[in-house]
Amino acid sequence: MNLPELKTVTRTQGNNQALKNGSVTPRTFAFAFEEVDPLIAAFRRMVRGNEFDICEMAITTYICAKEHCKPMTAIPVFIVRAFHHGAILVNTKVGIRTPKDLEGRKIGVNRGYTVTTGVWARSILAEEHGVDLNRITWILSGDEHVAEYRAPANVVPIAAGKSMADMLISGKLAGAIGVEVDHPDVAPLIPDALEAGLKALRGRGHYPINHTIVIKDELLAKQPNLAGDAFQVFAEAKRRYIERLKDGKIEKPTAVDKMHERVMEITGDPLPYGIAPNRKVVENLIGHASAQGIITRPMRVEDLFAQGTHGLTA
Repeated sequence: MNLPELKTVTRTQGNNQALKNGSVTPRTFAFAFEEVDPLIAAFRRMVRGNEFDICEMAITTYICAKEHCKPMTAIPVFIVRAFHHGAILVNTKVGIRTPKDLEGRKIGVNRGYTVTTGVWARSILAEEHGVDLNRITWILSGDEHVAEYRAPANVVPIAAGKSMADMLISGKLAGAIGVEVDHPDVAPLIPDALEAGLKALRGRGHYPINHTIVIKDELLAKQPNLAGDAFQVFAEAKRRYIERLKDGKIEKPTAVDKMHERVMEITGDPLPYGIAPNRKVVENLIGHASAQGIITRPMRVEDLFAQGTHGLTA
């Protein structure tokens, strides 16, 4: 039987390796994997041109796309998670001693305002440190994946020809999110970032989702079992990865693998899939997306995910 081949983009990593090497396969379709580097280019191509059948997607890009009625729907497979306490760098010479000192300043954001790292980093400033995000001018180095999106008034583009790294080093920006700068005058705002993230996980269940998986709506309409089948194969690939992680069988573990091990010590599963085990964090993200002006209308968690997956967990 010839199964339909679905053009799929997902970056190879531990929890989808079994899909990429073909050791786990779907029942109702076949993956036709395409490699897109950098991966963020695939996000843009998907929300602007609906180019892929199945695509890994930054979750706040997806939430923004959903508000603007882009013809795709996610399955509750949260393939990438990370802590973002270390994403905020500051110039140590401009008087930033606490996060509250960012108020009234100009802070850079790498690429767009809707970038997931930026949303989660700003949520940390607001939720853990009481920072009034509306009292900060956010300077963007790029545009948004969702072309129709319009940012709040305190979000402005960087001046033409300017470098965000150079502006941070010179002190023209007090801080920046999501940039890499190696300079003696630049340091993380929050020290011991991973430990700060793990503390937030223990204290309030804070474990940010970065990426999910989306599927074209036209395919979901034609193939009622597609969403459930896709969920199950991603889940099986994850299960195999977690088994190897628990058994110490990961050769040359990456920083991501090591972070998963630390999370596993706290939660038992560093990559839970499904709505039920992730409802709180998705609701939290929706709340921050609303507060930060990423979306303008209420969203329910169930509205974000394909019908055939609402009761699935893995």
